Amino acid sequence: MTPAVRIGKRSLFAILATTIVGIVAFGWPLIASPESDAVAHSTDAPWLFVIVVPLLLAVVLAQFTDGGMDAKAIAVLGVLAAVVSALRPLGGGTAGLEPIWVILVLGGRALGPGFGFSLGAVSLFSSALLTGGVGPWLPFQMLGAAWVGLGAGLLPKATGRTEIYLLAAYGAVAAFAYGLLLNLWFWPFTAGLPSAIAFVPGAPLAENFSAWLHFTVLTSLGYDIPRAILTVVLIFAAGPTILTALRRVSRKARFGAIPTFESVTP
Repeated sequence: MTPAVRIGKRSLFAILATTIVGIVAFGWPLIASPESDAVAHSTDAPWLFVIVVPLLLAVVLAQFTDGGMDAKAIAVLGVLAAVVSALRPLGGGTAGLEPIWVILVLGGRALGPGFGFSLGAVSLFSSALLTGGVGPWLPFQMLGAAWVGLGAGLLPKATGRTEIYLLAAYGAVAAFAYGLLLNLWFWPFTAGLPSAIAFVPGAPLAENFSAWLHFTVLTSLGYDIPRAILTVVLIFAAGPTILTALRRVSRKARFGAIPTFESVTP
């Protein structure tokens, strides 16, 4: 089945550039030298936002220039982003009960990794505007969601119940990974933490990595576990129906089809 967004050379470069910037933005405190001054993301995130958002937009523009995204793909992207924006206030982050992840996972799976990446970034941005969730955390949320959608599209081929089990397992892992990753944007700069879970500038990577994991276990598992459980339940309950609907849309839309014109002899 033809993906809704074909990843060409320009879009692949844009995705890789965004991913590299994202990895540096998340992980630089862990590899910073002892002589460097740790600056809280509350001050550098606006600059990161200035860098990341154009890069994410560059992904979409690159897909246009590559011929990878047509009007039909944009329409489907808009509809699913609107669904995510409507679902996000229902959970509001309460105890991690966020139903949006099932849309990102199934959308990326059914319509391809390029579409999943775009859906994650666009939907988190639009839902933040709707819910008033714009802040220094938003670039990190957009990147995390984009990677979740991209990963769903890169999963190996499977069909039937095997595919649902695969997506459920991926959804659970992605839910935990998203929470673990998002902790990095603020954990190194949180003051007053016990030494066992505190970030120590210049400490060995293994020591800070262990503290990061302990911090996640003690502070965010109460959100990550419900997020994972809800995602798995929704994938088992609605996954087959949503996948069938999205794939039917993909077949009807015939993404990437090139129209041909023939002369008709009167």
